[in-house]
Amino acid sequence: QVQPVESGGGLVQPGGSLRLSCTASGQIFRIAAMGWYRQTPDQREQRELVATITSFGQTNYADSAKGRFTISRDNAKNTVYLQMNSLNPEDTAVYYCGVHYLGGSLRWGQGTQVTVSS
Repeated sequence: QVQPVESGGGLVQPGGSLRLSCTASGQIFRIAAMGWYRQTPDQREQRELVATITSFGQTNYADSAKGRFTISRDNAKNTVYLQMNSLNPEDTAVYYCGVHYLGGSLRWGQGTQVTVSS
């Protein structure tokens, strides 16, 4: 599988918004779901689920994301988006796109930094 490509991170003030994008390529027909995860320095190697969306459009959100973040996908572009609103400093992290393939394998993107600070 080919590494997915992420974009859209950056610096934003508290209360602001950002939209992350993740584009998959390669064996698209084998993708079961795509999602966003995040990792802070304190979490070391553990990545926290933010939101996922299956190939059928079913979504799943972490409690911290519910009501503020929206995950969506454009199948024609093989792209998943994460719209993040009402950001706060606790959302500061490196955000990773994860592509889940049929059979259980998982491919990570390179990560994009999101910093929420005044």
